[in-house]
Amino acid sequence: MVMANGSGLAFDARSTTKVGFLLLDHFTMIALASSIEPLRMANQLSAEELYSWSLISEDGKSVTASDGLSLAPDMSIENSAEFDLIIVAGGIDITRTFTAKQVSWLTKQSRKGVQLGGICTGAYVLAYAGLLNGYQCSVHWECLTALQETFPKVNCNNKLFSIDKDRMTSSGGSAPMDMFLNMMTKQHGPKLSNAISDMFICDRIRNESDQQRMPMRQFSNVGVCTPKLVDVIELMENNLEEPIELDELATFVDVSRRQIERMFHRHLDCSPSRFYLRLRLERARKLLKQSNMSIVEISMACGFISTPHFSRCYRKHIGVSPRDERKTAWKGEVPDLAVNAESGDAIVYIPHAHDALSHSHTEPSYGSVVV
Repeated sequence: MVMANGSGLAFDARSTTKVGFLLLDHFTMIALASSIEPLRMANQLSAEELYSWSLISEDGKSVTASDGLSLAPDMSIENSAEFDLIIVAGGIDITRTFTAKQVSWLTKQSRKGVQLGGICTGAYVLAYAGLLNGYQCSVHWECLTALQETFPKVNCNNKLFSIDKDRMTSSGGSAPMDMFLNMMTKQHGPKLSNAISDMFICDRIRNESDQQRMPMRQFSNVGVCTPKLVDVIELMENNLEEPIELDELATFVDVSRRQIERMFHRHLDCSPSRFYLRLRLERARKLLKQSNMSIVEISMACGFISTPHFSRCYRKHIGVSPRDERKTAWKGEVPDLAVNAESGDAIVYIPHAHDALSHSHTEPSYGSVVV
């Protein structure tokens, strides 16, 4: 193989790069499409087969995406072809949508020297297999907390994507496109990747320094928040295990305590302490739903002085106890959704959409973003 970049993936730029996508149940379609379409366009614009791609499932049977649509794979893991790169396509409910057989197969591929990657939440599976220890890793922000706490040997970050030696991992949505375009730049130069970007009406190719759009950034929209308040919120988000006192926060951002209190009341209609508590409880909720950490460990990881104190705060603000939250999350029961089938109704429910909505209610991240 010829190194495409001294610190990145190793591919032979003179031959077809073979990419396999391992589809997990409930993978996100947009992340998969954002990965494959740049490969297709690279071939089209170059008039060469620079890339080939195949869809893989555990048993060779169709896999259902998070939107309810099913894709027929090209092969199973048992009769899979030889690949230069294998990408794990994850999606919702990642802690419960992969199997020991898939993990074993990925481990064998790594031993063979195949380069590995993950899109959306696919990095979680690689981390579970121990294949990201010591590597930089990007994953969808909803999964970031669980991955950080569960796999401390993985160097998690909040970047759109990471290309580290023989691993490439990306967050969700359109970020995989940026990851693959950066990979192509290293293989075939910027002329091709820029042309692909133009074809897809992308104003620019984002790089590894670009960060994900975390929930707190909704407050920085024009007219909604101030830069100083955003700075305080970022400090809070980065210090959940050991909360910072309000006076210290004021010192860090060079404003007075009273100014911070006024900003929170004006823009967020709550006190700084209540907002800080909300962030810690949101983190706790993710860990309860997405990890097998004990409640004692979660209370410590979220900065509570004791487990009883954590439980009281959780019940008061979330409405259920941490123990009941975990039971509900792992029970996997789908609530009945009323479907109005009376004649003359203007609303028509499409089965795929209805199934996807039903399933979402038991997904660990359900309700984490309020709109």
